Amino acid sequence: MAENSGSTLSRLTHRLLLVALLAVVTATYANHFHNGFHFDDAHAVVDNPSVRSLTNLPRFFSDATTFSVLPANRTYRPFVSASLALDYALGRGYVPFWFHFSTFIVFLLQLTGMYLFYVAVLRRIRPAAEYETGNRIASLLAVAWYGLHPAIAETVNYIIQRGDVFSTAGVVAALALYARFPRIRRRGLYLLPFAIGLLSKPPAVVFPFLLWLYVAFFEPARERRLYRSFLAALPSLAVCIVLLIFESLMTPKSYAPSILSAADYRMTQPFVLLRYFGSLFLPLHLNVDTDLTAFHTFNAAFESQLQRMSQLQATRHVAFAGVLVLLAAYAFGTYQRNRVWRTDESLWKDDVAKSPHNGRGLMNYGLTQMAKGAYPEALDSFQRALLYTPDYSTLEINLGVLYGVMFQAKEAAQHFQRAIQLAPGSDESHYFYGRWLYQSGDLPSAVRELETATRLNPSRQAAQSLLTVAQATGNTVNYWVDASLYQYRSGNYAACIADAQKALDIQPNTAPAYNNIGAAYAALQQWDLAIQNEREALRIDPSFAVAKNNLEAYTRQVAPSSPKTAEDWLNLSLHDNQAGLFQKSIQDAREALKLRPDYAEAYNNIAAGYEGLHDWDRAIEAAQKAVSLKPDFQLAKNNLAWAQQQRSVQPR
Repeated sequence: MAENSGSTLSRLTHRLLLVALLAVVTATYANHFHNGFHFDDAHAVVDNPSVRSLTNLPRFFSDATTFSVLPANRTYRPFVSASLALDYALGRGYVPFWFHFSTFIVFLLQLTGMYLFYVAVLRRIRPAAEYETGNRIASLLAVAWYGLHPAIAETVNYIIQRGDVFSTAGVVAALALYARFPRIRRRGLYLLPFAIGLLSKPPAVVFPFLLWLYVAFFEPARERRLYRSFLAALPSLAVCIVLLIFESLMTPKSYAPSILSAADYRMTQPFVLLRYFGSLFLPLHLNVDTDLTAFHTFNAAFESQLQRMSQLQATRHVAFAGVLVLLAAYAFGTYQRNRVWRTDESLWKDDVAKSPHNGRGLMNYGLTQMAKGAYPEALDSFQRALLYTPDYSTLEINLGVLYGVMFQAKEAAQHFQRAIQLAPGSDESHYFYGRWLYQSGDLPSAVRELETATRLNPSRQAAQSLLTVAQATGNTVNYWVDASLYQYRSGNYAACIADAQKALDIQPNTAPAYNNIGAAYAALQQWDLAIQNEREALRIDPSFAVAKNNLEAYTRQVAPSSPKTAEDWLNLSLHDNQAGLFQKSIQDAREALKLRPDYAEAYNNIAAGYEGLHDWDRAIEAAQKAVSLKPDFQLAKNNLAWAQQQRSVQPR
């Protein structure tokens, strides 16, 4: 009786240890549940309308186009898509917690399955009762090593890559069921998680081979061991072949798994495997998108592998203080990787630091800067990315978007057109070009590009929606007023006047339209017409403060008051700069300096004027003078940084 009690207590203790280990893993990943969507999450999750309704659950199993809005990324992974739809429903939207929560639950189940399988294997090796505790402790340590390893955090944090977690969990569950429950083998129940894993991601194809190894080395057999192991693996091999053929038939022809040639891909894989193997012990190469390039010759691959092996041999002197210290270090590393995955900015900043020659990483980091309005930093990242990926259509699109928000219409159009030239069959190039044309007021061209985008990819709802808006609201007052303002800021004053006039054709009493026309005429130094239109704006809306200020400024141009103070000249300089009269703005600021030589604000206006003229050297000189006179002048510091940045990226 005492022996049975001890055995029961021992099993309970071991189960509690497993629960404790899972709790430690959960605590390690506690800071990852609110991490955002990254990289391929955009086209497969955030922009994918299919995952926003549970009514699409049957379609995920019959239509692979529901996996992504990008044709080149559409592959057949129905269980992944179905799980994303469930997460969206649970969170009632794109709430990161639910997407991470479901992935993590499967991850914990995978760890549990690994523990059960390891115990089963060790029992085959050391079946005696006195080894039972050692078998379980060894299994726990092996699971802890995997569960707390920082390299695994890359997959756990990456939402769309849950396919890797699902496929691995399916293989582990199948092995555990086969090893722990021999009586159910004839029913083939162990093949069910394997099938789910394979339909989540192809790497689960390794299961028949792993099962063959397990039976060959660990299952009891007195004779014909290899033959018996082959027979044991045969059902899973048959399922594997059938599902791979089925998956191939279900995958659209547009799917492009890699931009590399098949030969280069195979040539590089041995080095990649060696690198992964090294990371299993020393996780030194953890970043979301490496700048490692494909090998084109066997010599390059062989030499790189030798170099890597020598690096590994050089680290053999590193001694681990103990298993617990190692696991604690892994847990800390995983916690830190979770922090890296928190935002797009932190993720891509880490990637650029570790892979500075990765054009795609530089571009994505630039996107995070553009999103927060740091346009000089974004342009710097994009320009650096061009050095490594000069023919990357997505980079050209983003350069077009950036120049568009910077109101540099000529450069924006050039980059959008370059993107279309590089990828004429991509709907993205046409969509973003069409969006910019719509914002610029060129409705016919915008509609043409958006129609092309929707024809190339009908599933992209953003293009469909904007096309509908462009066709339906192209003749509204607000649209033409906004388009007029965009043209004014871009320096296209004739187009500004034309668009504002279209607003007046719809609604004659539109004060902002008259104000825009007045501002455009002022930029063209046609003061009488400018004054006339500003007065018309004030007739319609006497409280229109912008029109009042403009009218006052334009009236001074016709009959300037004398004498002016330094502040008067400064205000006039500022207004001229806003109107795009950069040379006159500089002259006005110099008049202010005649009256007040230490006027830092006047030097700053001179710097802004030269920036408008793209005379970066003179802009830097003026901005430096402003900062020397007023060290805490933040606007002058910003202008100085901008001018220095522009000078550095201009061709010499």
